[in-house]
This record gives sequence, structure tokens and C-alpha cells, in this order.
Amino acid sequence: MKPNEHMEDMRKSYEKFTLSEEETGNDPILFFQKWFSIAEEENVEEPNVMHLSTVSKDGQPSGRIVLLKGISENKFLFFTNYDSRKGKELEENPKAALTFFWANLERQVRIEGSITKVSRKESIDYFSKRPRVSQLGAIVSKQSSVVPDRNYLEKELERYEKELEGKDVPTPEEWGGYGLAPHRIEFWQGRKGRLHDRIQFTLTGEGWQKDRLAP
Repeated sequence: MKPNEHMEDMRKSYEKFTLSEEETGNDPILFFQKWFSIAEEENVEEPNVMHLSTVSKDGQPSGRIVLLKGISENKFLFFTNYDSRKGKELEENPKAALTFFWANLERQVRIEGSITKVSRKESIDYFSKRPRVSQLGAIVSKQSSVVPDRNYLEKELERYEKELEGKDVPTPEEWGGYGLAPHRIEFWQGRKGRLHDRIQFTLTGEGWQKDRLAP
């Protein structure tokens, strides 16, 4: 057997739940929060893990896993280094997509929208609540830049640990939050035979329009 030849036979039948138009209501933000709460109650590991997709100015998409850190004023919040690859791409093209996948529940949520930075105060407030080791890591890591080796990072961490011993760790100027204001949100519920339930909300001038999509 060739390596990974078995991939074509890997499949699962999704049969746990269904999703109707009535269930989703008329506010996709509220329904997302409902699904998120269910994911927490069902002990989904890290339910706030999401795939963030960005696109560079020359049209090259890229993706990575980040953490949702709140919903404020109908915006999905996350934090990062503004000088990272994703930060630079969001500066060039302030549009992005988020995808949540909760395998235990056979559900995913797809969100598309525009990006803005949160206020400096919000970034500092959140940074102050992070574990100290994560605060120090944010200072050590010039995210997405080339480093000589792992030892370099370890030595930099040791240096800042000594330098800031007994002091508050300052929020780096290049570190902060983003908010994604959605214009499209899709709720996907796995179903038997790949006839999945897909309910899509699209923001119009009159509010949210709801449609069922073919799987």
C-alpha cells in the first residue's frame, strides 16, 4: 500500500443533529453564541479555536489557527502581532474569513467580513489579563520574522524575564486586537449522506437575509 493510500476510504456519516430555519432565528450573532454555549456544555476542546483566512495584496490566500477572544458590538475579536504576516495582509486587504469546526457536534460556522483594529486601550486591557509567560512571549517573538534557531528565542525569553523581574510587562506597540464585522455567516450541520444542513445569513441594507444552501 502506498503511503496515505487509505485516505480515499476515510469518511464519517454525520447523523447526530439537524438544523432548521426556525431554529436559527433572525440574528446570526445570537445564534452563534447559542451554538458556542452548546459547544462549551458538550466539552468541545477549545471551542474558541478558529481558522483565520487572509489574502495578500497580490491575491495569495493564507490561513492559520487563532483564538476567538470575545464578541463586542457584533464584532468577532482576536489578538496578534500587527507586524506578523496576517497583520501585514490585513493592513493591505482588511477583509478576512473565520471558520469554526466542532467535530463532536458535527458542526461548523463560516464567517466573512471586514476587519478593523480595536482601540489601544482594549488591546492593553486584554494584554494585562494574559498569563505572564504569554506576555513575555509576545515581546520575545517578532512574529513571522526569520530567527536563527530555537536557542535564540529561549535566550531572549531569559533576558526579558531578568530585565522585567518584579515589573509589569508592557504591551508591545506592535501587538493588539482586531474585530471582524461580519457580512456573511453560515451555519453548517452535518447530515447523513452528505445532505448537510446549511443556513446562510447575508447582511443587506435592510438587515440579515436568511437562505438555505444546497450541501
